[in-house]
Amino acid sequence: MTNYTTHQYDIVIIGAGGAGLRAAIESSADPSVKVAIVCKSLLGKAHTVMAEGGAAAALGNVDSEDNWQVHFRDTMKGGKMLNNWRMAQIHAQESPDRIRELEQWGAVFDRTPEGLISQRPFGGHSFARLAHVGDRTGLEMIRTLQDHTVHQRADVFMEYTVTKLLKDGDRVSGLLSYDRNTGDFHVFNAKAVVMATGGCCRCYLVQTNSWEGTGDGHALAYEAGAELMDMEFLQFHPTGMVWPLGVKGLLVTEGVRGDGGILKNSEGDRFMFKYIPDAFKNDVADNEEEANRWALGDRANNRKPPELLTRDVVARAINTEVKAGRGSEHGGVILDIASQRDPEFIRRKLPSMYHQFKELAGVDITKEAMEIGPTAHYIMGGIKVNADTCESTVPGLFAAGEVAAGLHGANRLGGNSLSDLVVFGKRAGEYALKLAKSSSSFPAIPTQVIEQAISEASTPFSENPSVGENPFTLQKELHEIMGSYCGIIRTDADIRIGISKIEELKKRVPNCKVSKNKQLNTGWHAALDMRHLIVVSEMLARAALERTESRGGHTREDFPEYDPVLSKQNIILKKDAAVMTVNRVPLPEMPTELQTIIADLDK
Repeated sequence: MTNYTTHQYDIVIIGAGGAGLRAAIESSADPSVKVAIVCKSLLGKAHTVMAEGGAAAALGNVDSEDNWQVHFRDTMKGGKMLNNWRMAQIHAQESPDRIRELEQWGAVFDRTPEGLISQRPFGGHSFARLAHVGDRTGLEMIRTLQDHTVHQRADVFMEYTVTKLLKDGDRVSGLLSYDRNTGDFHVFNAKAVVMATGGCCRCYLVQTNSWEGTGDGHALAYEAGAELMDMEFLQFHPTGMVWPLGVKGLLVTEGVRGDGGILKNSEGDRFMFKYIPDAFKNDVADNEEEANRWALGDRANNRKPPELLTRDVVARAINTEVKAGRGSEHGGVILDIASQRDPEFIRRKLPSMYHQFKELAGVDITKEAMEIGPTAHYIMGGIKVNADTCESTVPGLFAAGEVAAGLHGANRLGGNSLSDLVVFGKRAGEYALKLAKSSSSFPAIPTQVIEQAISEASTPFSENPSVGENPFTLQKELHEIMGSYCGIIRTDADIRIGISKIEELKKRVPNCKVSKNKQLNTGWHAALDMRHLIVVSEMLARAALERTESRGGHTREDFPEYDPVLSKQNIILKKDAAVMTVNRVPLPEMPTELQTIIADLDK
């Protein structure tokens, strides 16, 4: 018998970022319900703190014409109409209330001269819509949510990594985790589990995610039998640092462009004017004079600078410029705000960016331009959920935030991620609470199931780890595969090679071996992370192979146009025995009144 500790909670929330904390606040408000938060890192260290530019909500504080209908249209248009329309509707309608709620709980947003929450423009948004705190919005959100959470009744288990979801028949009954400090195993028995584990971009070398972003939630849900959707759509943020190498990929907020920054190639050309898609011609300035007037506040014509096109468009344009030999010294392009804004404005509105470049690259962005390039940033795909309840296709398992699919479609608009967290975090907590209260007893977890799960998690331990695979070496090989064959531009031949190499690597993952000590064993942590990374990588590659068109965050060089059939289909992945199945399913039909909103606003 293996030693482990058993806990019993009505609701267990995996993850303590914006979605997890908001779910915990909602579900722990009922004193009759016991709630636990299990988080891989320390409380307050979630990846949400790295979100910088703002949270999108149609408050109308800066542009009074803004409303939920325009936000809905922008989200659907940005997502190339592949979004779950109901999630986009809920998000647009409820975001303002969730942002005002944060304000009531103590979030210190930047202010307009009238004292209202200030809002800045961002790519793909028709109006200045992002409520922000300089360029540290995610940090302020986490501070506010964490402060509110600790006054609730939830118990927090920090530095616990979840290795398996446990089931009673078809429904989730709990989870197995281990304390990263001691290595001790802990079983949580629950009536409902909320997955809020964030993204999976750590399967790429050049990426923006913090160390936790290894696709744990995606892989755990997949192994438990849940359906996943839209995994081919991974967003490459246009602006990550490219130098020095130690910080390559580190996010440079879209707020730099939202506050007037412009993009140039090595020849000094402001190249984005060349890459305005036909669908955006009416929305985007086609000359520098008009673009500069808009950026400086003269928005009478409401035509944005081309730097504020959607992220997929800007990232592809930068990639094209670099491949054409017009890149900067270190393989990126130039982002310049120093020539557009005075130093005091830059330091006030972009304090994190000022310090980031000053400390890490020796660049004073009030005087010098930045070198930037695309970096893997955000997965639009994830666990398929019910739009209203956030419940997955596995009963008792809910999901919210980046780990859940549907809201963003083929491409996420900047700022929608932070409002997504609080809108659907609240809903996940609300409906998990309803399920827990309606369940008269806890689902069962047979002892043999726990023993088997612990045995699987313990297989990397070895008296002689040198005879097995090194998990850090395998992670490096996976980075090379994903970057080479499933990157920003894809082809059938490359993806097939990538899948073949992933399959070969997958066979080696079970042979990862580490020293036989459980306390603070980073090799063990890496070996278990690798199991999740290989699953999400295979899902991404197989979905990318299936979608034979270019749309949003998925670009096929061999299929550069939209496919009229695929434009009405989502791609679903599911585990069937030991096989990953890939299927196309029709999009839910959008109600006529919402179709009319989009059509009328596009006139």
